[in-house]
Amino acid sequence: MGNVGLLFVGAVLFINGLLLLGKVDARAGAVFNLFVGALQVLTPTYLIFTAGGDPKKILAASGIYLFGFTYLYVGIGLLVLLDTTGVGYYSLFVAISALGYSYVNFRLLKDYPFGVIWLYWALLWFLFFLLLGLKMDQLTTYTGWITAIEGWVTGAIPAGLLLSGYWKHPTETAIALGVFGVLMFVGLWPLTRQSPQPTQAAPPANSAGAPPSPDQK
Repeated sequence: MGNVGLLFVGAVLFINGLLLLGKVDARAGAVFNLFVGALQVLTPTYLIFTAGGDPKKILAASGIYLFGFTYLYVGIGLLVLLDTTGVGYYSLFVAISALGYSYVNFRLLKDYPFGVIWLYWALLWFLFFLLLGLKMDQLTTYTGWITAIEGWVTGAIPAGLLLSGYWKHPTETAIALGVFGVLMFVGLWPLTRQSPQPTQAAPPANSAGAPPSPDQK
């Protein structure tokens, strides 16, 4: 169940990246954020209730709420035209929390690929904080591209591999994700910082999600 949620986290991040790039209408994007936000609140609730008291399973599922609430916050904010500072500062909370979940995946769950993926999410949600909380509009294009790409790299592709049984070779996968992440975050900066800035739009909210790890299948 968790991996299905991860697939749709990839979709909402892709849509929100396009929204930030001015390719998707804000109100149209809001509706999909509400769909995925609701899914990412129901999913961890189910996983926790069916965990049988296993603290590792409960811990792994708990992070999904960070992203589910983000997407709900974004969807509602876009529909009623809320100021973005609230979701921006909430994104800072998510970014800091994501660092903790990354540590948990590396050290406690021994899930190295998702340890790296949580770092992706930490950096992405920190960008949301800078863009929406601190109103650093010059980051709009950069953040839009990062968001759209992360939708595939941290959501859709891992979910597809997990659902089809091809999620293998964790150490090599973690290294590949790490290398790609550095190239993406560093390489896109000079390519996007001089680009014209589209009208500001609200961000996506994780998860990617806190999209779930393989333990949540």
